[in-house]
This record gives sequence, C-alpha cells and structure tokens, in this order.
Amino acid sequence: MDLIRILIAILLPPVGVFMQVGFGKHFWINILLTLLGYFPGIIHAVWVIAKY
Repeated sequence: MDLIRILIAILLPPVGVFMQVGFGKHFWINILLTLLGYFPGIIHAVWVIAKY
C-alpha cells in the first residue's frame, strides 16, 4: 500500500500525505511546500509516507 501512496505522492503530493495522515499539520505543510515549489512538496510527501 505504501508503494501506491508514494506513486500518488509523486503525482499529487498533498493527496499522498492526506491518505497517510489526514488533515493534520503535515497536510497543511505539504500544501504550502507544493505551492512554493513542486519538488519540495514531493520530498516532504515521500518523507511523511516513509516515516508513518
């Protein structure tokens, strides 16, 4: 299941984080990072999925 979440996180980082942790602080941080730059959002999303 984590592989599917990582693939989704590469395409849409906030959705991958939402699937892992829900509407928590990591979700909002990822929204901000994705708006500032696509790659920081991807890196954060993969980190969150790997951590939890």
